[in-house]
Amino acid sequence: MVNVSIIDRICFIEMANPDHLNCLSDALCDRMIKAIKNAYAEECVGIVIKAQCRKGVWSAGHDIRELPQDGSDPLGFDVAMEKLLRTVQDVPIPVIACAGGTVWGGACDLCVSCDMIVASEDATFAITPAKIGIPYNASGIMHFINQLGINKAREMFFTAEAISAQDALNVGFVNRVAPADKLDEVLETTLLAPLRRNSVMSISAIKRQFRILSRAATVISSESFEKINSYRSKVYNGKDYREGINSFLEKRKPVYTGKAFDLDTPDE
Repeated sequence: MVNVSIIDRICFIEMANPDHLNCLSDALCDRMIKAIKNAYAEECVGIVIKAQCRKGVWSAGHDIRELPQDGSDPLGFDVAMEKLLRTVQDVPIPVIACAGGTVWGGACDLCVSCDMIVASEDATFAITPAKIGIPYNASGIMHFINQLGINKAREMFFTAEAISAQDALNVGFVNRVAPADKLDEVLETTLLAPLRRNSVMSISAIKRQFRILSRAATVISSESFEKINSYRSKVYNGKDYREGINSFLEKRKPVYTGKAFDLDTPDE
């Protein structure tokens, strides 16, 4: 499910479940978390997340079959994919996503959670909770606002349509774009080789500062937090959420019946 190798102080973590489009199942996420923590313990200077692609898919994101339908939060703090995203953000060395295909849903958030992204020219990125009726969480939305700016983040979430690698490069979402057959070469020459030459202690201190400063900029009041949770719980306890999951599994077009005013609160 995951291949791990350490080459010249860089840990390469390859998602190796292409038959299931490298969906971020609990099992896959758990293995990646262990590999990331081990890379730090082995004194690597950086981590690269790659994937074996099939049908041009780098990862199809969260495994829809594992989404709960019992009223619990599909993106709660203890969900394996959420743990993976926090591990990527918190490990005190740089993590680079090397995306050689289409990146959907939670996998797009995985890339955003990385410190840098290198993508092939034919790569695309889409964040798709609205297609499935999933109420995305505040931390995930903030990842995108911080990386893309609020207007591009709105576009991606509201339309759930993919953006091209070039578009992603233009808005600062991606660091480098390369032809598919040159992707590894560009990754090595522009990011990995310089990374190996620099002080890992200095890099680690800087990453820790980025983490603290980015989170300090997104502190919200307890009242706002409660309001966000109120909106989200109404969605994942509603009919549209179940319809989104069932239509996906049944390979049919969803029929959503929820209304925007279903989320209204007395102060709105």
